[in-house]
Amino acid sequence: MAAEATGDRSIDSFSNKKRGASDDQWDQLAPTKKHQWSKVFPMHAVDPAEALANARHEFGEHGGVNMSIEASATFTVMEPETMPRMFAGELGPDRDFFIYSRHFNPTVLNLSRLMAALEGTEAAYCTSSGMSAISSVLLQLCSSGGHMVASRTLYGGTHALLTHFFPRACNITTTFVDIRDLEIVKREIVEGITKVLYFESMSNPTLTVANVPELCRIAHDKGVTVVVDNTFAPMVLSPARLGADVVVHSISKYISGGADIIAGSVCGPANLVNSMMDVHQGALMLLGPTMNPKMAFELSERLPHLALRMKEHCRRALVYATRMKKLGLKVIYPGLEDHIDHTLLKTMSNKDYGFGGILCLDMGTEEKANRLMGLLQNCTQFGLMAVSLGYYETLMSCSGSSTSSEMNEDEKELAGISPGLVRMSIGYCGSLEQKWSQFENALGRMQDLSLLEKK
Repeated sequence: MAAEATGDRSIDSFSNKKRGASDDQWDQLAPTKKHQWSKVFPMHAVDPAEALANARHEFGEHGGVNMSIEASATFTVMEPETMPRMFAGELGPDRDFFIYSRHFNPTVLNLSRLMAALEGTEAAYCTSSGMSAISSVLLQLCSSGGHMVASRTLYGGTHALLTHFFPRACNITTTFVDIRDLEIVKREIVEGITKVLYFESMSNPTLTVANVPELCRIAHDKGVTVVVDNTFAPMVLSPARLGADVVVHSISKYISGGADIIAGSVCGPANLVNSMMDVHQGALMLLGPTMNPKMAFELSERLPHLALRMKEHCRRALVYATRMKKLGLKVIYPGLEDHIDHTLLKTMSNKDYGFGGILCLDMGTEEKANRLMGLLQNCTQFGLMAVSLGYYETLMSCSGSSTSSEMNEDEKELAGISPGLVRMSIGYCGSLEQKWSQFENALGRMQDLSLLEKK
């Protein structure tokens, strides 16, 4: 096994114990024999970029600067007595013992080590999609008859999972709340019954910023596990460092950056990750949302420049949002001082990473939203009409009829998703001024068309 990297970690900031998540709680989920995860996941620095730089560098089999890809589905042992000990949990990846790539794979484990460093968690493991990460961790934490409290402003797929699939297939129910109203959150969490508080650090698509420390305090006071989706704000926010127990990602977005890979991750306590890989009751092991090691290799090569990419996404988003507001457009962006969560985000965010790379324009009606997006793509080449985010080109979609279409009209109204809400994931392709000129040209054409129609 390659030598571990060294890295400093503040004991106060990164205690192995999370508030409200006792050793007993996680021990109930873990197999009898526990792997020594400290050997696999070294301690982390506070700044996410520094933490990634401090993570162990995995060299290639023949000394290459890049790690080798372990494409094997199954692994051999030298002695027949070894295999039963592996299945019993006595020998594991911390000592370079691997069984089968649906369980642990060395290449996927290396990417997981980097994700744990990024989020400042004790451990992590990567999956085949963001939704598989979300569903697996929630199923590990909630049994049949379980109850969760969740933000009502969530990605449409997650909302559908909690609203429709879990109640029907798993007898798990969810109470949706305004995540900004801490008193309502506190009231809806029922001690001894509620198992999970779930929310997005920055909500999709309305850009509501969650008060992570206070929400964690409320949940932990009642013995509830906090799961945070940090897909919209990698580098910008570090929920685990703010008190969250588990952080999930759709790696397909900013972390990939290329709109060419579907992947996810679960970052959290070692015992939880270990329990999810248990051969008898582990959600990841038994449901099998396995990441391809070739994809893990690709993603591990992109993480080192995530900080640079995020800073440019965020810088341009702030410039565009400021200029759009001056033009009289209704802009939603937490980097603007008049955004309701601006001050909160400043108190929680990591220094120098900005306020996120997504902004929203509320055009009032879906017709106006579609007209603007059509001009921006087909006439001025400002961006592309497509779902997802984190791409080097700007991506645009009308959320109510696309990524939030799983919600009914009442649910969308409660979440603050208007029919004309355009979500823009701001890219960094081309120069900033070049792209801004393309936006202005499209807006001018739209205004000209409106004047012609009035005549």
